[in-house]
Amino acid sequence: MKQIVLMLCLLCCSCHTKDNSNKLNEETQTEQNQDKIKVLNFGTFHFGYTPDANKTEFNEHSEEAQKEVREISKMLAQFKPTIICIENLPKFNNEINKAYQEFLENPTTLNTNYGESSMIGFDVGRLSNVKKIYGIDNHMGYNYSVGDFIENSPDLENSIDAETYLQLTNEPFKGHPEIAKREAKYDELSLIEKLKLCNEPIHLDYSINTNADKLLYVGIDNGFEGADAAAVFYHRNMKIYSNLNRIPMTKNDRVFIIMGTAHTAFLREFMRRSPKFEMVNTLDYLK
Repeated sequence: MKQIVLMLCLLCCSCHTKDNSNKLNEETQTEQNQDKIKVLNFGTFHFGYTPDANKTEFNEHSEEAQKEVREISKMLAQFKPTIICIENLPKFNNEINKAYQEFLENPTTLNTNYGESSMIGFDVGRLSNVKKIYGIDNHMGYNYSVGDFIENSPDLENSIDAETYLQLTNEPFKGHPEIAKREAKYDELSLIEKLKLCNEPIHLDYSINTNADKLLYVGIDNGFEGADAAAVFYHRNMKIYSNLNRIPMTKNDRVFIIMGTAHTAFLREFMRRSPKFEMVNTLDYLK
């Protein structure tokens, strides 16, 4: 009988200790999150000219487009950013901010000169009373079509894993039928629905796969042609993240980043492990 009572006491103590431990971990996590800088990491297709292989038809000058963008800017401005970062080189910050100040003085028509960066970025800044816009881009040339070149060349053979490469190329959403269905009707979607799709976690993973990771399945003989090309794109995004970290910030700042979805996807990976940043759910601000 004494043994049973003792076992029950030990069990109760164990449960109590476990509950206290879980509570302590939750409190510690909450405190850590409070010290992190909140980030709205927003991915989009390019509204204006882009050298990217995949382009979305979008007439940024049309009255309908301007109206749609205004509505989306209002949604995103609910995040109340204090810092805005765009896909532009830091060396052009003075030029960008001159254009931004001109827009603030006369915001009747959205500035289309810098595509989504000025159409959404400037308008979110206006609505949030942000004083300055930061470019955080970095340019590095790389050949993301090296895999297709090898696959389509009769004299060359992909000696690593052609099957997986072709699956990622031709069936990128295999196993995700709902996303695949939305992607199949992409051209028919409204602007807001396109942007929601772009910011789905599965779609962000796709952006990394299609721009970089699928090249890790490509190579000639014992070479690393695909990996070498992918490494350049990884390097570019590392530099973009470093540019983000150059900006003076405090834990009270709230950062809105608007970039092409591939960069958004890489930044998500970097910030997910960062002791400095905490990302909010982008889809919560597209409602």
